[in-house]
Amino acid sequence: MENRYWALILGGSSGLGLATAKKLASHGYHIIIIHRDRRADMDIIEEHFNEIEALGNQLLAMNVDALNAEKRKGIIDDLRQKLPFGHKIKVMVHSVAKGTLKPMYSKTAPTLTDVDFRITFDAMALSLFDWTKALEIAALFADDTRVISFTSEGNTKALPNYSAVSVAKVALEALTRSIALEFASVGIKANCIQAGITMTKSLSMIPGFEQIKENALSRNPNNRLTTPEDIANAVYLLTTDEAKWITGTVIKVDGGESLL
Repeated sequence: MENRYWALILGGSSGLGLATAKKLASHGYHIIIIHRDRRADMDIIEEHFNEIEALGNQLLAMNVDALNAEKRKGIIDDLRQKLPFGHKIKVMVHSVAKGTLKPMYSKTAPTLTDVDFRITFDAMALSLFDWTKALEIAALFADDTRVISFTSEGNTKALPNYSAVSVAKVALEALTRSIALEFASVGIKANCIQAGITMTKSLSMIPGFEQIKENALSRNPNNRLTTPEDIANAVYLLTTDEAKWITGTVIKVDGGESLL
């Protein structure tokens, strides 16, 4: 691969996004990570970023709210200045995990509001379109760009406390199909990876996540949970020349977990 290509990862400081950053860096991509983290977490995060830089490629990391329209504009303006002449973004990975986890109805616990749904939808679905359109308008994408996002089994199954995220994931998949169709003329291929249950910080925030883990493990014919590295490997496969005819689809990467 020519060493003028970059991968931009929204939410790349942990979990699936971080594993993907490391994987793509190991295959020669320069990396841009947009993340939003507390100062107290930065020591550990910086260690991971150092690992990426040690692979010999460039890393641009920005701790800023990628969901804010003005911040997004500022990031893009910054990238236009910092990317060397002739360098382009060939891969954009959407790994934003900002959702409200509450029941729709409860007599004792706080329940979902319209605002909760909107915040979750904007973060976990609409921002995929916002970033795709903004980067294309800014002429930062390569001629053959891959846009990849992450969905979950909650796209078809009802799970307690997960309805706002479920709605966002279904919308994310619909947006992926539409991006694949309407941005095809500028060389964008868009796909969504449906990850199996993966032990990440995001999973640990779901009420009853231990039971979710146990259920997934009992269903998986390969007798283990999905790892962030499994997903990163699939992302890399979708970035290859051999995968350029794959677009507008949802690909399950779960070791067969969803078969049962």
